[in-house]
Amino acid sequence: MATKTADELPSFNFILQPEFPVNALILATEALRIANQNSGRELFRWRIVSEDGAAVRGSNGMWIQADCDLPSMPRALFTLVFEGNLPTQRNSPKLLNQLRAAARFGGSVGGVDTGSFALAQAGLIGERETVLHWEATPTFHERFPEAKTRNQIYLVDGKRIACAGGVATLDMMLELIGRLYDPALANEVADALVHTPRSAQTLQRQGDAAGPKKALSDRIVAVMESNLDFPLDLDGIAAKLGVSSRTVVRECRRSFGETPMRLYLRIRLQAARNILFYEEFSIKDVAVACGFSYPAVFSRAFRAQFKQTPRAFRASFRAKQKAAVRPEIRRLSVEAATRA
Repeated sequence: MATKTADELPSFNFILQPEFPVNALILATEALRIANQNSGRELFRWRIVSEDGAAVRGSNGMWIQADCDLPSMPRALFTLVFEGNLPTQRNSPKLLNQLRAAARFGGSVGGVDTGSFALAQAGLIGERETVLHWEATPTFHERFPEAKTRNQIYLVDGKRIACAGGVATLDMMLELIGRLYDPALANEVADALVHTPRSAQTLQRQGDAAGPKKALSDRIVAVMESNLDFPLDLDGIAAKLGVSSRTVVRECRRSFGETPMRLYLRIRLQAARNILFYEEFSIKDVAVACGFSYPAVFSRAFRAQFKQTPRAFRASFRAKQKAAVRPEIRRLSVEAATRA
């Protein structure tokens, strides 16, 4: 293992966006820390970056202090965006310009969880394939219909990196450590974190495996999830699966306790909920994306499923997110208004 000077050490800029996945950040930094610790010397350096240099609130309510702001962020071998639940609303021109600059100067640029939204907005994906958390993938395709995604836990494609988040972040970091230094060191880090490394091609969900051995119930759900905007009828579902309509009905009742069409409706409504969670599309656009011809029909079905209208769901969720930003300032404002 060649000795590197301080200026040559592989460095990482971890850019935190509001509601970023804390577990992913912890695993990324711990992997680098343990690599340094086990080697007995500094092999890696990393910085926590936020847009204004202030602390950033994570998805679990934890605040993480930044080392610097975007304008003062130094160049690094790797620049990774840890994105949260609002992957496009919080991506400022300043952030996108910094990502373009990092790529222009030869660094590897990547996104964790929903970070691929920022890369796509910055024009850094192009015809490449990318990876993001499975829940946000349908929304990503709605906003970037020409984009190509892979159902796997992470992807290292030249100078572009993408990761589904969660524990997959550790698998990605282990591969980078192995590439930069030694696979044996990566295995030491994995052992220290009591983790068995997975390949990049590992599917994100256990039920996503393809092939004839895949359970029929999983195949039914996969067909429904792949045909949200133009829902298939029962015969269409059966034809996609290569079985009879009666077999589809029997399997849905056995595995889900519901008819195929009722199950299909629940899947479409869950997809709509995810879009409302991540994006600001109009209610009409969300309805169309999930196979509802009329917004009124969509709203009635959504309310029956989730006990509130789509508009009320999004308004309630956004209010909670806003209240979490600088809560101490909001508290002082409320106290001042009360005294007045």
